[in-house]
Amino acid sequence: MRDLSAKRIVIKIGTNTICKEDGTVDREYIASIARQVIELEARGVQSIIVTSGAIGSGSTELGLNGKNKDIAMKQACAAVGQTALMLSYREAFTKYAKLVGQVLITYGAFSDRKRYLNLRDAMDRLFKLGVVPIVNENDVIATDEISDVFGDNDKLSALVAAKMDADLLVLLTDVDGLFDRNPEADPDARLIPTVDEITKDIERMAGKARNDRSVGGMRTKISAAKIAMQSGCNMIIVHGRERNVILRVVEGEEIGTLFTAKARYTNKERWILFSCPRGKLIVDEGAERALRNGKSLLACGITKVEGSFGKGEVVRIGGFAKGIVSFSSAEIAKMIGGCADGSRTNSNGNGRAVADSSSIVILN
Repeated sequence: MRDLSAKRIVIKIGTNTICKEDGTVDREYIASIARQVIELEARGVQSIIVTSGAIGSGSTELGLNGKNKDIAMKQACAAVGQTALMLSYREAFTKYAKLVGQVLITYGAFSDRKRYLNLRDAMDRLFKLGVVPIVNENDVIATDEISDVFGDNDKLSALVAAKMDADLLVLLTDVDGLFDRNPEADPDARLIPTVDEITKDIERMAGKARNDRSVGGMRTKISAAKIAMQSGCNMIIVHGRERNVILRVVEGEEIGTLFTAKARYTNKERWILFSCPRGKLIVDEGAERALRNGKSLLACGITKVEGSFGKGEVVRIGGFAKGIVSFSSAEIAKMIGGCADGSRTNSNGNGRAVADSSSIVILN
């Protein structure tokens, strides 16, 4: 048995799992999810559901299955499918006198500090009100996931888990977990029960999506696992059609593939780590040494400013760190322009702090 001790979990349901063969939403399956979530709540476990299926079900309702779709068409399908999807969740939880709340977000919500904090506050308020949050990317206005960059809400669910302080992320999919070889092509393929470190060998085992309705594949799930593990959150890939699968996972049954939590960052550090950088600061060797030793970034340690960004935004620092800047790109350019030749070093104490040490995360 696994000792997961989860108090808040994120449940991500993939398109191939939530939809029937004809592409419509499987309401009986959603009802089984609702029953398990209610049982977990009785045990003191909070659940956030990240759901796929809007584009797939909308495509079926519009009679567009099997047709190539551009981004605008996929967004139209999402607009139609989202209504059927949320109605199914509402009906399933109403049986238990439980309300659900639709939370449509884009990746920008995780990069803008104010929007992110507002999202956290809204999630906390939903839990206090006894409402189950149902999260999906706002496909009608977002293009990142549906243009095949992030993949079927896998990365979205990992970011939700990381930034909402979840203990466990459960990816319900149409495979039993991560195999050492393709189980469809090799009957001797072996399920990997536990992954403690994502190596290049693990990444090579990942495949791609197998049909048109699903954006992601094992590749995007491995990417999600990296985020979860770095955030101190366990993640499990498991077949979503196993009976009582969520309850069994939380109880510690050894099913699926467990990716064990490793590094633990503060909430602020996680936000910096997984935010999209708005620009880049090139620094000298003295600055890099100072930052790796826990010091702040001084203006005279910067050799070049790339991109346009404002005060308080996240930027990449060299190829080894990310941080929140205390000045805009224009202000920093003026500051480093005033540094005398030979004074570009963090170690001499000259210059103003462009990013405080408490707002810098070392990546490697």
